[in-house]
Amino acid sequence: MHVELVIAKVATVLLGTAISVQALRGYRRHGSEPMLYLGVGFLFVTVGSVLEGVLFDVLGWDLFTAGAVQTSLVAVGMLVVLYSLFGEVSTS
Repeated sequence: MHVELVIAKVATVLLGTAISVQALRGYRRHGSEPMLYLGVGFLFVTVGSVLEGVLFDVLGWDLFTAGAVQTSLVAVGMLVVLYSLFGEVSTS
């Protein structure tokens, strides 16, 4: 394993988790539905950003499949973040 890559991945997980936690706290504190979606979206992006290495290095998946799973999770996360910015918000 490359130490620099592991450090970068750990930093990514910490930052993504911090953003998700803050967004979910904002949702709980203010009842803001977009903040809920923002937190969930960043959680998907965060998990997706490190999953490829885990699937490839640890579980021995082939690089194509691991990359496809990683890219799919990041794409879903970005769609959820996009929804948090432009989606319809219920007023009830």
